[in-house]
Amino acid sequence: MNSINRRSVLLAGLGVAGAGALTACSGGSGSGSALVDPAGSAVAATEKRRTSTGRRQKVTLTAASAMIDLGGGIMPKTWAFDGNAPGREVRLSVGDTLVAELSNQLPGKTATSIHWHGIALRNDMDGVPPATQTAVRAGSTFTYRFIADAPGTYFFHPHVGVQLDRALYAPLIVEDPKETLAYDDEWVVLLDDWVDGVTGTPDEVFAELEQGMGGMDGHDMGDMDMGGMDMGGMDMGSGSTSPSASSPGGMSTKFILMGAESELLGGDAGDVKYPHHLINGRIATDPDVYTGKPGKKVRLRIINAGGDTAYRVALGGHRLTITHTDGFPVQHQEVDALLVGMGERYDVLVTLGDGVYPLVALAEGKDANGLALVRTGSGGRPSATVRPKELNGMIMTASQLRAAADVRLESAKTDVTHQIKLTGGMDKYNWAINGKPFDMADPEANPILIEKGRRVRLDFVNDTTMWHPMHLHGHTYQIGDSGPRKDTAIVLPKKRLSVFFDADNPGQWMLHCHNAYHGEAGMMANVAYQA
Repeated sequence: MNSINRRSVLLAGLGVAGAGALTACSGGSGSGSALVDPAGSAVAATEKRRTSTGRRQKVTLTAASAMIDLGGGIMPKTWAFDGNAPGREVRLSVGDTLVAELSNQLPGKTATSIHWHGIALRNDMDGVPPATQTAVRAGSTFTYRFIADAPGTYFFHPHVGVQLDRALYAPLIVEDPKETLAYDDEWVVLLDDWVDGVTGTPDEVFAELEQGMGGMDGHDMGDMDMGGMDMGGMDMGSGSTSPSASSPGGMSTKFILMGAESELLGGDAGDVKYPHHLINGRIATDPDVYTGKPGKKVRLRIINAGGDTAYRVALGGHRLTITHTDGFPVQHQEVDALLVGMGERYDVLVTLGDGVYPLVALAEGKDANGLALVRTGSGGRPSATVRPKELNGMIMTASQLRAAADVRLESAKTDVTHQIKLTGGMDKYNWAINGKPFDMADPEANPILIEKGRRVRLDFVNDTTMWHPMHLHGHTYQIGDSGPRKDTAIVLPKKRLSVFFDADNPGQWMLHCHNAYHGEAGMMANVAYQA
């Protein structure tokens, strides 16, 4: 990217330049190779080859300040699409073109964008400033236009700063007219961890995290796993709404969570204290209710839109049959509960019993939960902290699933392998990929280079003491030789995970941790096609 264009992108990020797609040819600054331009001819040619119905689905999304109702009298001020939390569902069919006009009415000259999470779309519509577009400045509009050619459960959210941790998210469902699953009804279930307008803002959270923890009590903590620390009686609950506390070293710990530990996540479960965990925008003491009939089969589309929390999800009194993850079918697997990292989605089928049942999203390792209810008959409401036995039954994670035969990658020789080393820690809060934090001033620095038509292997090597949900834009990869097709997968601490994908969607694509705060700190890289 040339210096003039890069400067305009940065100014737009500060809300002082115009909106729109990048138009300059990418020069591969810092890479030594010319990179495919996000708005160039290779991207346009790939879009033309997508199967289209010719139908257009038009929506307008206005990002603005809003007072929202989380239930139980909790009414925080936040940022939302059209005043709704979550935003209104967008639903279309395979091959339809989505035409979505974003109107940015955010306060304080705040720039924003929309990323269409999980969709393998054209690169200049991916919504990632400064790599694929100029950020949409306050008071401006930008229209996203792309063909959605793969069915599944997706969602959309901003890709600027830590705006993801507000209410700027909504489900995006792409229906398959050739759907083979048989069910009677659908329920979209959005999971979220909530801080905004209650104990602070996501920007205040990030500012505290950025201080790092190396100075706590005068000790250099390195990559120490906080999960095993005895914090001497400090309040470790994620439900704390108390004023800012301080460590013995004088560092603020209003937002930093310590003592969160999970065997499923390999140790440290998360960084942030959240006063609430939501299902469909409702707190556990005033839950969302799905009303159905006994014996009916329901498809749950479960989306984790959270910033820092993995959820263990179970429906009391029922078993769940996993049918899809991240939009792609898997060999059906019956389970008691499933683990959903930030950015992951799971579709499950369940045949409803007769009564009132808790759908619990346990904040993994954080001793808190979200709650929704399924009501098919008479019965009292379970407590907000109910823990159905299914939560401790057979728990499924993505690595245990297998791709359905029709979406499994064809056997092919790997053309290129890239090691993706996940580095950093809480000590300096210096999260990065291959030891280099993403450079917003030069998004083409240190690219992970690939070529169109190649089979690519990514070896995630987690050198940190924390888990990371790693999300690749514009593609769906396969875990191992026969694992599920996904775009977001959990990489456990001190572990390795190998994934494969075909380089069939030219452009520049972000690869990053979907912990909103890790990504913003720098755990992000540009997977770029060579021109």
